[in-house]
Amino acid sequence: MGVPEPQTVVIAGGGQAGAQAAISLRQAGYEGNLKIFSDENYLPYQRPPLSKAYLKGDFEQERLFLKPPNWYLENYIELELQSKITKIDRGERSVLCQNGSVVTYDALILATGSRPRPLSVSGSDLKNIFDLRQIEDADLIRSNATPGKQLLIVGGGYIGLEAAATAKKLGLEVTIVEMEERVLQRVTAPVISDFFTKVHEKHGVKILTNTRLDHFEGKNGVVSTAIFADGTEIPCDLVLVGIGIIPNTELASESGLSCDNGILVDKDARTDDPRVFAIGDVANRLLIHYGRRGRLESVHNAIEQGKLAAAAILGTPRPTEDCPWFWSDQFNIKLQIVGLSQGYDEYVIRGEEEKNKFAVFYLKNGRLISTDAINAPAEFLVSKKLIISGVNVVSSELEDITIPMKDILGRYTH
Repeated sequence: MGVPEPQTVVIAGGGQAGAQAAISLRQAGYEGNLKIFSDENYLPYQRPPLSKAYLKGDFEQERLFLKPPNWYLENYIELELQSKITKIDRGERSVLCQNGSVVTYDALILATGSRPRPLSVSGSDLKNIFDLRQIEDADLIRSNATPGKQLLIVGGGYIGLEAAATAKKLGLEVTIVEMEERVLQRVTAPVISDFFTKVHEKHGVKILTNTRLDHFEGKNGVVSTAIFADGTEIPCDLVLVGIGIIPNTELASESGLSCDNGILVDKDARTDDPRVFAIGDVANRLLIHYGRRGRLESVHNAIEQGKLAAAAILGTPRPTEDCPWFWSDQFNIKLQIVGLSQGYDEYVIRGEEEKNKFAVFYLKNGRLISTDAINAPAEFLVSKKLIISGVNVVSSELEDITIPMKDILGRYTH
């Protein structure tokens, strides 16, 4: 059941999720007032290229934007840039804006996103220490990325690895430091970690694991040296911090909405207030293919939840939920990830790592729950269908390259 006769829908947040909700509402025929509030100074844009093509300079800024400026005018969408919602009054069904204005709503969509987790070490306020979350971050890094300069990346996750690959192409000397035993430790199997370590080292990236940052030192207010817990010192002209994100739940929690590692929502992206929805990075949603809750930080999730919220508001048929999927581009390697590997009890490898074309299948109690596909699109596509079907599979068949992936799919789905 939708929101009764919605005349005004307000969207807090102008990222991929918020923009998709607006797009889906208009595509479904909603003709009421539609307002997007964004604290950024740009039209809604895609973030993945920030660490890749845009940072490298191969992607014009206009290509980042999800829709051109005229689209918002033609679709009668009020886009308030540099305008943040600061308070929600759920009793009055209104929001207070940064400029002091009050806007009433019939449905409110919280797409407040996330922010980079800050470093809590001395010297982290020195200049030339960057996050990579917004267009301005990429612009600042690129403007300082003179060939030959020393870039230190704190964190060996996907953002750190992608930025390292891009920085090498810009001519920087790159060192990645990761406090865990291996890069990508929290999200993938050792074989994938080892593979990307070799790829990066082959291209001249230095990777230091089991390494804990202690503090930074600088000259004239600009970072110059990173000092580690064991006393090791590494000179650095630039530092990129990529140690995770924090969901922006403050607006929701201050209004009394339930939050726990994100804003808690049901399968339709609805909070415990039937007129308030939460989508994207900030939402803690039901993961229907895994029987649990969780937050997903991905383009796929932002788009899917934008569509779900729009359908729930209008009372139209809900979209089919896909399996979570992600991707990462590093040098000449395309990694496609489908599913969530946390909790796996077995993994098998298909293909040849030496040829940069293989896949790692993660299973739990005989069921395929996730796949990391390296330059292996067939393995990615078939895995998605197998995960959604929920069937148990024989791991030795997945491993056997003499059996085409389409045949494996045929054996388990009819």
